[in-house]
Amino acid sequence: MAGEVSVTIVGNLADDPELRYTQGGVAVVSIRVGSTPRTFNRSTNEWVDGDTVWVRCTAWREVAENVAQSLTKGARVVVSGRLKPASAYQTAQGEARASLEMEIDEVGPSLRYATASVTRRAREGGAVESPWGGNQSAPQVQSGADAWANPGDQPSDEAPF
Repeated sequence: MAGEVSVTIVGNLADDPELRYTQGGVAVVSIRVGSTPRTFNRSTNEWVDGDTVWVRCTAWREVAENVAQSLTKGARVVVSGRLKPASAYQTAQGEARASLEMEIDEVGPSLRYATASVTRRAREGGAVESPWGGNQSAPQVQSGADAWANPGDQPSDEAPF
């Protein structure tokens, strides 16, 4: 949407994802991502950690379920989404604080220091969600169909040239 602030955060999950469901049955997950900047101090030849920025991130529907199934506390993640206005609160000790909140558009594990195995979820009803909105029917492969009409539908060991 126009006017919203889109950001990407790279950091670590502070806790395991917290999956809940609304009264209407819609999945929602909350994660807290901490990102700590590091700079190299040339005078001491050491890395120095800066202040950690904590961001509460929320995802809905299938993304929420995927996050809950895939990520755990301590995982390094890359989160992209829209920043929401900061909300002010007081700690139990009476300190005034504000929290950054983000609505997740995309999230995944960082592959800088780890590997991941990706499994695509099957869609219910044979429909595939189009990235441009709406649903499209899943492609149907017919046996005996003309291989030249849909060359990508027919697996072959032959070279394509």
